[in-house]
Amino acid sequence: MNDEFRMTNDERMTRHESPRASDDSFWADKPTPFVREQPNAQRVYDLEERTARFGEAVIDFAKKVPVMPVTERIISQLVGAATSVGANYDEADDAVSKKEFLNCIGTCKKEARESKHFLRMAARAIPDLKSEARELWLEARALHLFSKIWRSGKKE
Repeated sequence: MNDEFRMTNDERMTRHESPRASDDSFWADKPTPFVREQPNAQRVYDLEERTARFGEAVIDFAKKVPVMPVTERIISQLVGAATSVGANYDEADDAVSKKEFLNCIGTCKKEARESKHFLRMAARAIPDLKSEARELWLEARALHLFSKIWRSGKKE
Protein backbone atom coordinates (compact mmCIF):
# COMPACT_ATOMS: atom_id res chain seq x y z
CA MET A 1 0.00 0.00 0.00
CA ASN A 2 1.47 3.35 -0.93
CA ASP A 3 1.34 6.46 1.20
CA GLU A 4 -1.04 8.30 -1.14
CA PHE A 5 -3.72 5.95 0.23
CA ARG A 6 -2.69 6.60 3.83
CA MET A 7 -2.69 10.40 3.65
CA THR A 8 -6.19 11.50 4.60
CA ASN A 9 -6.50 14.41 6.99
CA ASP A 10 -4.94 16.09 9.99
CA GLU A 11 -6.63 14.01 12.68
CA ARG A 12 -7.11 10.53 11.23
CA MET A 13 -4.72 8.35 9.27
CA THR A 14 -7.22 6.04 7.62
CA ARG A 15 -7.34 4.64 4.13
CA HIS A 16 -9.85 6.05 1.66
CA GLU A 17 -11.00 4.31 -1.46
CA SER A 18 -9.40 6.69 -3.93
CA PRO A 19 -5.95 8.25 -3.63
CA ARG A 20 -7.27 11.55 -5.00
CA ALA A 21 -9.89 11.79 -2.25
CA SER A 22 -7.27 11.16 0.41
CA ASP A 23 -4.95 13.81 -1.03
CA ASP A 24 -7.68 16.42 -1.06
CA SER A 25 -9.04 15.63 2.37
CA PHE A 26 -5.62 15.91 4.00
CA TRP A 27 -4.54 19.11 2.29
CA ALA A 28 -8.01 20.65 2.01
CA ASP A 29 -7.13 22.44 -1.23
CA LYS A 30 -7.56 21.74 -4.90
CA PRO A 31 -4.46 20.31 -6.62
CA THR A 32 -2.17 22.88 -8.17
CA PRO A 33 0.81 22.35 -10.47
CA PHE A 34 4.29 23.00 -9.13
CA VAL A 35 7.90 23.70 -10.17
CA ARG A 36 7.29 26.83 -12.15
CA GLU A 37 9.38 29.96 -12.41
CA GLN A 38 6.35 31.85 -13.66
CA PRO A 39 2.67 30.93 -13.26
CA ASN A 40 2.14 30.00 -16.91
CA ALA A 41 5.57 28.56 -17.69
CA GLN A 42 5.89 25.18 -19.35
CA ARG A 43 6.31 22.24 -16.97
CA VAL A 44 9.92 21.08 -16.73
CA TYR A 45 10.44 17.52 -18.00
CA ASP A 46 14.24 17.48 -17.86
CA LEU A 47 14.64 15.39 -14.73
CA GLU A 48 18.05 16.80 -13.83
CA GLU A 49 16.65 20.34 -13.86
CA ARG A 50 13.37 19.34 -12.28
CA THR A 51 15.00 17.53 -9.36
CA ALA A 52 17.36 20.46 -8.82
CA ARG A 53 14.44 22.91 -8.76
CA PHE A 54 12.63 20.69 -6.31
CA GLY A 55 15.62 20.69 -3.98
CA GLU A 56 15.94 24.47 -4.26
CA ALA A 57 12.23 24.96 -3.57
CA VAL A 58 12.45 22.78 -0.47
CA ILE A 59 15.48 24.73 0.78
CA ASP A 60 13.52 27.98 0.33
CA PHE A 61 10.54 26.41 2.13
CA ALA A 62 12.73 25.16 5.00
CA LYS A 63 14.03 28.70 5.57
CA LYS A 64 10.44 29.75 6.33
CA VAL A 65 9.92 27.05 8.96
CA PRO A 66 10.57 28.45 12.43
CA VAL A 67 13.29 26.54 14.26
CA MET A 68 11.99 24.99 17.45
CA PRO A 69 12.34 21.56 19.06
CA VAL A 70 9.49 20.04 17.04
CA THR A 71 10.74 21.34 13.69
CA GLU A 72 14.53 20.96 13.94
CA ARG A 73 14.54 17.30 12.94
CA ILE A 74 11.80 17.79 10.33
CA ILE A 75 13.78 20.57 8.62
CA SER A 76 16.99 18.56 8.60
CA GLN A 77 15.37 15.37 7.30
CA LEU A 78 13.30 17.22 4.69
CA VAL A 79 16.21 19.17 3.23
CA GLY A 80 18.39 16.06 3.23
CA ALA A 81 15.82 13.91 1.46
CA ALA A 82 14.67 16.53 -1.06
CA THR A 83 18.17 17.53 -2.16
CA SER A 84 19.21 13.89 -2.30
CA VAL A 85 16.64 13.17 -5.03
CA GLY A 86 18.58 15.33 -7.52
CA ALA A 87 22.00 14.19 -6.35
CA ASN A 88 21.05 10.54 -6.81
CA TYR A 89 19.48 11.25 -10.19
CA ASP A 90 22.80 12.80 -11.28
CA GLU A 91 24.56 9.66 -10.05
CA ALA A 92 22.14 7.48 -12.00
CA ASP A 93 22.70 9.56 -15.12
CA ASP A 94 26.45 8.88 -14.84
CA ALA A 95 26.09 5.19 -13.94
CA VAL A 96 28.45 2.81 -15.70
CA SER A 97 26.22 -0.25 -15.37
CA LYS A 98 22.54 -1.06 -15.35
CA LYS A 99 22.85 -2.34 -11.78
CA GLU A 100 24.37 0.96 -10.62
CA PHE A 101 21.72 2.92 -12.53
CA LEU A 102 18.86 0.97 -10.95
CA ASN A 103 20.40 1.32 -7.49
CA CYS A 104 20.63 5.12 -7.86
CA ILE A 105 17.10 5.39 -9.30
CA GLY A 106 15.85 3.27 -6.41
CA THR A 107 17.44 5.75 -4.01
CA CYS A 108 15.76 8.65 -5.87
CA LYS A 109 12.43 6.90 -5.37
CA LYS A 110 13.04 6.39 -1.66
CA GLU A 111 14.19 9.97 -1.11
CA ALA A 112 11.16 11.39 -2.96
CA ARG A 113 8.90 9.29 -0.76
CA GLU A 114 10.73 10.45 2.36
CA SER A 115 10.35 14.06 1.18
CA LYS A 116 6.60 13.54 1.00
CA HIS A 117 6.58 12.26 4.55
CA PHE A 118 8.53 15.17 6.00
CA LEU A 119 6.51 17.72 4.03
CA ARG A 120 3.40 16.28 5.63
CA MET A 121 5.04 16.52 9.06
CA ALA A 122 6.05 20.14 8.36
CA ALA A 123 2.46 20.97 7.41
CA ARG A 124 1.29 19.47 10.67
CA ALA A 125 3.92 21.28 12.76
CA ILE A 126 3.37 24.67 11.11
CA PRO A 127 -0.23 24.90 9.80
CA ASP A 128 0.41 28.36 8.29
CA LEU A 129 2.76 26.72 5.76
CA LYS A 130 0.35 23.94 4.83
CA SER A 131 -0.54 25.22 1.35
CA GLU A 132 3.11 25.71 0.40
CA ALA A 133 3.99 22.29 1.83
CA ARG A 134 1.17 20.80 -0.22
CA GLU A 135 2.56 22.21 -3.47
CA LEU A 136 5.93 20.70 -2.67
CA TRP A 137 4.27 17.43 -1.64
CA LEU A 138 2.56 17.22 -5.04
CA GLU A 139 5.90 17.62 -6.77
CA ALA A 140 7.51 15.02 -4.49
CA ARG A 141 4.65 12.68 -5.39
CA ALA A 142 5.32 13.27 -9.09
CA LEU A 143 9.03 12.65 -8.57
CA HIS A 144 8.23 9.45 -6.68
CA LEU A 145 7.35 8.13 -10.14
CA PHE A 146 11.03 7.19 -10.33
CA SER A 147 9.53 3.92 -9.14
CA LYS A 148 8.19 3.36 -12.65
CA ILE A 149 11.68 3.77 -14.12
CA TRP A 150 13.03 1.42 -11.47
CA ARG A 151 10.35 -1.23 -12.02
CA SER A 152 10.67 -1.15 -15.81
CA GLY A 153 14.45 -1.49 -15.51
CA LYS A 154 14.08 -4.46 -13.16
CA LYS A 155 11.81 -6.27 -15.67
CA GLU A 156 14.34 -6.10 -18.50
